Amino acid sequence: MIANMAPVLQSGSYVFCSVLSREVAAEALAEAKALFVEDEGISLVLLRSEADRLGLSYDQKMKQITLMVFSALDGVGLTAAVSTALAEKGIPANIIAATLHDHVFVPSKQADAAMAVLRDLQAAAQKES
Repeated sequence: MIANMAPVLQSGSYVFCSVLSREVAAEALAEAKALFVEDEGISLVLLRSEADRLGLSYDQKMKQITLMVFSALDGVGLTAAVSTALAEKGIPANIIAATLHDHVFVPSKQADAAMAVLRDLQAAAQKES
């Protein structure tokens, strides 16, 4: 999977928010990239502009990198390899595995560096195969 992962930097600036109100979550749902219900509240990944429109607070702006490879839900190693490579360069990563692809959210200021790390990881895996 790593040799074929083809990372793509998506447009837009995303933020992670937590809300207690199901009404606010319902209003944001149409624009949410992701939603997860936690014991403490509802976590949302939203475009920054949508979070601002709803008056939601957030810590930092993130960029989304989609790993353009079919990543089976029972696949082994992709998340570990990506998070390890980014961690070695001091780049925080929040990885969401969806049905077809994995999506890596990194701080906006480190998005270009993250793309370089992921391309290097992909190239190294291609050489090994």
